[in-house]
Amino acid sequence: MLLAGAAVLVPTPSASHDIPTTALVQVFVRPEGDVLRFVVRVPLGTMRDMNFPTRGPGFIVLGENTDTLMRDAAILWIGDYVQMFENDVRLPSPQLIGTPRIRLPSDRSFNSYETALESALGAPVPPDAEMVWQQALMDVLFEFPIQSENSRFSLRSELAHLGIQTTTVLRFSLPGSEERLYQFTGDPGLLELDPRWHQAALRFVNMGFLHILDGIDHLLFLLCLVVPFRRLVPLITLVTAFTISHSITLIASSLGYAPAALWFPPVVETLIAASIVFMGLENLVGANLRRRWLVAFGFGLVHGFGFSFALRESLQFAGSHLMTSLFAFNVGVELGQIAVLLVAVPALSFLFARFVPERMGIIVISALVTHTAWHWMTERWENVRQFTFQLPPLDVIFLLSAVRWLIAILVLGGLAWVLRGVFGKLEEWSGGGAQPRVTPEA
Repeated sequence: MLLAGAAVLVPTPSASHDIPTTALVQVFVRPEGDVLRFVVRVPLGTMRDMNFPTRGPGFIVLGENTDTLMRDAAILWIGDYVQMFENDVRLPSPQLIGTPRIRLPSDRSFNSYETALESALGAPVPPDAEMVWQQALMDVLFEFPIQSENSRFSLRSELAHLGIQTTTVLRFSLPGSEERLYQFTGDPGLLELDPRWHQAALRFVNMGFLHILDGIDHLLFLLCLVVPFRRLVPLITLVTAFTISHSITLIASSLGYAPAALWFPPVVETLIAASIVFMGLENLVGANLRRRWLVAFGFGLVHGFGFSFALRESLQFAGSHLMTSLFAFNVGVELGQIAVLLVAVPALSFLFARFVPERMGIIVISALVTHTAWHWMTERWENVRQFTFQLPPLDVIFLLSAVRWLIAILVLGGLAWVLRGVFGKLEEWSGGGAQPRVTPEA
C-alpha cells in the first residue's frame, strides 16, 4: 500500500495521445503600433507528442519543466502554422511573448480582447491546482513586427491539424473600427481580414465556380434543361431564364428575406430533386422551347435558395462588400455553367452523331437522370416528413408577411412577362430557333 501511494504521488510523464475528435481554437488579432498581436487559446490536449508531467489520476504538474514544454508546444503546434501578411507581404515568423498560461475550462477570459491578453500575460495557476491535462486550456501570445497598424492584413491559418474537426473563432479589429468575427472549420486558405472589393469579388467568383462543379444535382438539372436544345439561341434563352431567377432568390435569401425555419432547407432540397424529375419526364413526353424557358425560370427560383445555403456561411469573408460578393458569386456560378455547357453540348452532339440516334439518346439520358433524381426526391421527402408543420396565427405579422410575398409574386410575374416578350423577339429574329419536339417515337 505504501509503494502504491508513493507511485501515485510521484510525477510521471504522460504517454503520447491520439488526435482529438474536435478542437475549438479562439483567436484575437489586433494591430497596435508597430506590432500585430495574435492571442490564441487552444485545448492543451491538442498538443500531441508533448509529454506533460502528471500525478495521480492525470493532474498536470505545474512548474519550470511544464513551462518549458508549453513554450516548445506553442511554437511547434501553433506558431509554425500561422502566417501573417501586411499589404500582401509575408511577415517574419511570430515571436512568442512570455510563457503560455494554463487555464481551467471554466475560464471566460476570451470573451474580449482585453481579458484574453491579460490572461495570456497574467499570473500562472497555483502549482498545487488539480487540473486534468486533457481538460486544460492554453493561452498564448504571439507578436508580429509590422510597419503600420493601418495596413491591410491577411492570415493563412493552418491549425486544422490540431483535431480531426477543428473550428476556429477569430476576431479581428483595426484601430477605431468595429470588431469583425470569423468562424470557419478546417483551413480557410488565405483570409483577407479587411478585404478590398476586388479581393472579395475574386474569392466569391472562385467559390461560385467550384460550387456549381461540385453540385451534382444542379449539374443534372442543367443537363436535362439543355439536352433537347443544343443550338445557340435556345441555349441563351434557357440559361438566361435560369440565371435571372436563381440570382433573385440567391440575393434575397442571403439578405435575410427567406424563411429561417429548420424545415425550409430540406423542403428546398426536395424541390430541387423534384425539378430534375420534372425536366426528365418532360424530355420523355416532349419538350418545347416556349414552355421550357418558363419552367427553367420557375425552378431557378428554387435552385437559388439552394445556392444560398452554400453561400450563407461564407458571407463572413465578404467584409464590407456584401453586394459585390453576391454578384461575384453569381458570376462564378455562371462561369461554371458555361464551362459545363462548353463540354456537355459538343459531347452530346458527338454522341448523337456517332453512336445513337438523337431522339433515342435524349430519351435514354433523361430516363437515367430521372431515375436517379427520383431516389433523391423520395429520400429527401422522408426528411421533410420528420417536421411538424403548423399554421401561423392570423395576426398583423402574418398579414404583413403575406403582403410582402404577394408583392414578390407580382414582381416575378411581371418579370416573366417581360422575359416572354424578349425571348419571343429573339426566337423570331433567329428564325424559330427551337428544335423539334422530343417524342418517344423512334
